[in-house]
Amino acid sequence: MKKKWWHDSVVYQIYPRSFQDSNNDGIGDIQGIISRLDYLKELGIDALWLSPVFESPNDDNGYDISNYQGIMAEFGTMADMDQLIAQCNARGIRLIMDLVVNHTSDEHPWFVESRQSQDNSYRDYYIWRDPVKGEAPNDLVSTFSGSAWELDQGTGQYYLHLFSKKQPDLNWENQQVRQEVWDMMNFWLEKGIGGFRMDVIDLIGKQPDLEVTGNGPKLHEYLQEMNHNTFGNYDVMTVGETWGATPEIAKLYSDPKREELSMVFQFEHIGLDEIPGKAKWDWQALDFKKLKQIFSKWQTCFNGDGWNSLFWNNHDTPRIISRWGNDSPEFRVLSGKMLATILHMQQGTPYIYQGEEIGMINTPVTEIDQLDDIESLNMYQERLEAGYSKEEILFSINKKGRDNARRPIHWNGQANGGFTEGTPWLALNPEYDTINVANALADSESLFYHYQRLIALRKEQPIVVWGEYQELLPDDEQLYVYERKLAGERWLVVANFYEQATVFQTDDYLATEIILSNYPDSALDLGNLLLRPYEAIVYKCK
Repeated sequence: MKKKWWHDSVVYQIYPRSFQDSNNDGIGDIQGIISRLDYLKELGIDALWLSPVFESPNDDNGYDISNYQGIMAEFGTMADMDQLIAQCNARGIRLIMDLVVNHTSDEHPWFVESRQSQDNSYRDYYIWRDPVKGEAPNDLVSTFSGSAWELDQGTGQYYLHLFSKKQPDLNWENQQVRQEVWDMMNFWLEKGIGGFRMDVIDLIGKQPDLEVTGNGPKLHEYLQEMNHNTFGNYDVMTVGETWGATPEIAKLYSDPKREELSMVFQFEHIGLDEIPGKAKWDWQALDFKKLKQIFSKWQTCFNGDGWNSLFWNNHDTPRIISRWGNDSPEFRVLSGKMLATILHMQQGTPYIYQGEEIGMINTPVTEIDQLDDIESLNMYQERLEAGYSKEEILFSINKKGRDNARRPIHWNGQANGGFTEGTPWLALNPEYDTINVANALADSESLFYHYQRLIALRKEQPIVVWGEYQELLPDDEQLYVYERKLAGERWLVVANFYEQATVFQTDDYLATEIILSNYPDSALDLGNLLLRPYEAIVYKCK
C-alpha cells in the first residue's frame, strides 16, 4: 500500500458547540477553537475533524444544514472559518470538515422550493411519494422514532426523512443533486481543508420503494463519481460513517484501487452492549471476548486492500470510561489509559473525541428536562407511550444517550469549567472541578500525557503503523493480549480489562524493554506477571 499522510496520523474530533466559547453566549464557537489550537498541537494530533459549523436551524445540532457555504451565526463568520483553516495549517494540523449530504434541513432553499408544488424544478432534489391508501408509502422508520415519511399538506405527497422530519433526504438519483454536492465540496477543498468525514454516507444509495436504506446498489458508483469530481484531485483524507459495514463492504470503500474513500468508521464493536435484535437503548453487559474477536477481525481483514479507523468515542456515543472502563475516582485514569493503550497500539488511524484525553465521563440525569438531544427526547416519549417506566427510560438514556458526549469541555476548575462566562447551552458534568485540562496538564502522569505518548509512538515507530497484528489468548475472560511484528521487531501488548488482578504467563516472549505502561512500576518479567486493576503494558520482546 502506498503510504499516505493519514496512515500515521491521529485525528481529534471537535463538537464546536461544546469546545470553547469566546464571546460568552454559552455556545462554543470558531474563535474559541482557534484559541485552543496550541493545546491540540501539544497533544500531538495531526488532523482536526470539525462537526458541522454550517448554517442550520439546529434541529439536530447542525446536522440539519440550510446553507452548505455559510457559517452558523452562533459559531462565527466565513472570515472566522478561513482564519481557522489558516491557523490549523500553520500548525501542521489538517482540518477535516463534516460532510452531511444524505439530507438537508427543511429550511434549505432547495427544499423550500421543492415543496412549493409537484412540478417545481427542485421537486426531484428530494424523495416524494404519493400516499398509499391514504397512508405513508411504506413502513420505513426514522432513526429518531416514528415513520420516515412526512405528509406535506400543501402538495399532498409524502417526503422521506430517515432522521428528523426537518431533515428531508436528498434524491441522489438526480444528477443535478450530485453536481450541486460536487460544487459544494470543491468550494471547501479550494479553501485548503484536509478532507471530509462523511455523515451516514452509506445511506445515499437508498432505494426507498424497496425499503433499502444502507448499502444500496448504486452507492459505490456514487462514491467513485464523487472521488473523481472532488477530493480525488487533492491530497486529503476521507472517512465514511458506515453503521452497517462488514469487512467485505469496508474493502469496497477503502481499497485504494477502487478510488472511493480513505477509510470508514465501522461500528460493530460499538453495538456490543445492545441486546441483539433490539434498539441501542436495550442494554446488556459487554461481551469482552466478542469485543476482542471483533477488533482482531478488523485488524486482520484488509491485507493492504483497505484501512482501519480506530475509535472509542464520538458525538453519538457515551463516554468510553463510563461505558466499558471504570469512572470511579480510583480507577478512572487507570482504566482510561488501558482503553487508550489497547486501541492506539492497533493498526489504523485513531480518532480522539474531545475530552477523551482528560478522561471525561458520563453525566447521569434524573429528569427529562435536563436533556437536549432530539434522539433521546423522542425515545423518551415513544417508550412512555409503550408502557416503559420513567426509571427504565432514564436508565437507558444515562447509559447510551448522546448528551453524555456533548457536554462542554472542562478547561479548568473555575465556574463552568472555563468553557464560558455565560450560561452553557448544556450543563457541564458536575465533576469539572476535578476532571479538567488544567489539572491534566499539571500532572505528568495524567491521561493527557499518556495519549501524548501514544501519539508520539505512532509517529516514531513504524511497527505501530505497519506491524502485523496477532491476538493471543482469545478465550481469556479478562486479558487482551496481542503482538505487533515488523522487520524482525516484536512488541507485545498485555492489558487487564477489569478491576480484578490476574496473572499472565508466557514462555514464548522475553521482554527486553517496557515501551509504555499505565503504572510507574510495571514488571519486565513475563514469566509470571501479576496484572493489577486495568494494568496495560507495551513490551518490546525478543
